[in-house]
Amino acid sequence: MRIVVLAGGIGGARFLRGLKQAAPDAEITVVGNTGDDIHLFGLKVCPDLDTVMYTLGGGINEEQGWGRLDESFTVKEELAAYGVGPEWFGLGDRDFATHIVRTQMLGAGFPLSAVTEALCARWQPGVRLLPMSDDRVETHVAIEVDGEQKAVHFQEYWVKLRASVDAKAVVPVGAEASKPAPGVLDAIAEADVVLFPPSNPVVSVGTILAVPGIRDAIVAAAASGTPVVGLSPIVGDAPVRGMADKVLAAVGVESTAKAVALHYGSELVGGWLVDTVDAGAVADVEAAGIRCRAVPLMMTDVEATAAMAREALALAEELR
Repeated sequence: MRIVVLAGGIGGARFLRGLKQAAPDAEITVVGNTGDDIHLFGLKVCPDLDTVMYTLGGGINEEQGWGRLDESFTVKEELAAYGVGPEWFGLGDRDFATHIVRTQMLGAGFPLSAVTEALCARWQPGVRLLPMSDDRVETHVAIEVDGEQKAVHFQEYWVKLRASVDAKAVVPVGAEASKPAPGVLDAIAEADVVLFPPSNPVVSVGTILAVPGIRDAIVAAAASGTPVVGLSPIVGDAPVRGMADKVLAAVGVESTAKAVALHYGSELVGGWLVDTVDAGAVADVEAAGIRCRAVPLMMTDVEATAAMAREALALAEELR
């Protein structure tokens, strides 16, 4: 079985770990969000790609869900001593090594997709990890602070400000001029199943879909009979993790499992899983032309996550 997963952030990475257990023989291609990428200290940092790579490769800080296991922060402390910031973004010493290698390879002319493949050669994540694009795309958030409107990088909004102010708009800067990374469209066209994990529908999955060609490829795959199934990142009208409600509001979508399903739409997603606490939404989602089931969606451990993945694959079989 060939499975394509659009993934971003901690939720996507943890879902993939469960999916690997649920479908150990499947060929899994992960299209990773790069809209969160940021340049810091002269280095190219790819948080979502690295979170997938570290999580599946056994190097993730499990408690945080991001960053490296057994991390130290000597370099960060020394930079701060020189007055060099930003101090709000926590790059650890082990993590720095990844970004140094990536930046050196990019500087030598390798595209991000080739660099990601080289980094994965060390971590052996057990999936094919592709960036959504080799082109530079950065998600920016429009906010208002003290009466002044400005746009900030998503990382500043999410990490520094902790989404403490309302997002007025979310813009994937550079997306319109970007193109899918090599292998992305082929993987979608050849997939037996496409999955949207419980990742942020605006700044993770939404940013991937903003790359010209990717949404169309999934719609075409769905039209030709490939099941496309999503899992709600909203449980009980609240994000399972993070502050997705803030960016959902910016695009006019309520923070409910039903609203996110309708945001994707039946043309894109044929199946949708909601948590059992949101079982009341099933009828409305199905009325919109999306097959819907209520199952436990809390990723409390790998087995619980694998059970979620099995439910997604079972729903895909219903749609086939």
